[in-house]
Amino acid sequence: MVAKVLTIAGSDSGGGAGIQADIKTFQELDVYGMSAITALTAQNTLGVQSVYPIPVDMVLEQLHSIAEDLRPDALKTGMLFSGVIIESVANKIAEYGWGNVVVDPVMIAKGGAKLLQEDAIRAIREKLLPLATVTTPNIPEAEVLTEMTLDSMDRRKEAARMLHKLGSSHVVIKGGHGEGEELVDLVYDGNCFIELKSMRVDTRHTHGTGCTFAAAIAAGLGKGYTVEDAILVAKRYIHLAIEQELGIGSGHGPTNHWAYRKTGVGV
Repeated sequence: MVAKVLTIAGSDSGGGAGIQADIKTFQELDVYGMSAITALTAQNTLGVQSVYPIPVDMVLEQLHSIAEDLRPDALKTGMLFSGVIIESVANKIAEYGWGNVVVDPVMIAKGGAKLLQEDAIRAIREKLLPLATVTTPNIPEAEVLTEMTLDSMDRRKEAARMLHKLGSSHVVIKGGHGEGEELVDLVYDGNCFIELKSMRVDTRHTHGTGCTFAAAIAAGLGKGYTVEDAILVAKRYIHLAIEQELGIGSGHGPTNHWAYRKTGVGV
């Protein structure tokens, strides 16, 4: 049977991030995508113009509908906006016994708009991370979650240990915000560190990279891949999505979600 994968995240009217990016990624990686929308955004490649949170009762109704008929084989969380939404979603994930949970702690949009309320940080730490199979913060997000400055690889490793201690089985601290031409994604499973290296692609078209990467990991987990294999496939998927840019929009354009299949890697 086809794997079913759920995204619990915000809607991006520009189509580059959020549930739109997730559903595109699920489709390209041959899993059936489902969604529970936590917030509506008015945004484009130039930035986020407005955010409208969905009432928490409606978020939970969406999850209930999924649970009744379409139990997910994996899921990812993205923009959850507020502490009350995060806590409510986490409680439902635990209640339904859903596994293969990928947490992308979305906080700031590419254009700089804040996508998370202050009360949400504690809820991520205390309620969501203990449910996570994989957590995928970028460096600024990891700094917020750990209250550390991650200005070296040793500091990133310390942060990864802290996030694992908070409950996440695996941690991926993404290296896109690091310096230099070589990017290093740091993977930690509680025992070993793995450094996944790639060359920086010179492009401004990187909107939705975090959402897409986490969605690709969830797709792999839903298909029964090991965590390590799911992360490696996701790394290849997002690198091609950035490298084979679409070149649309006047600001931070979206990644190319079908590059993985069109280049023959995903065939």
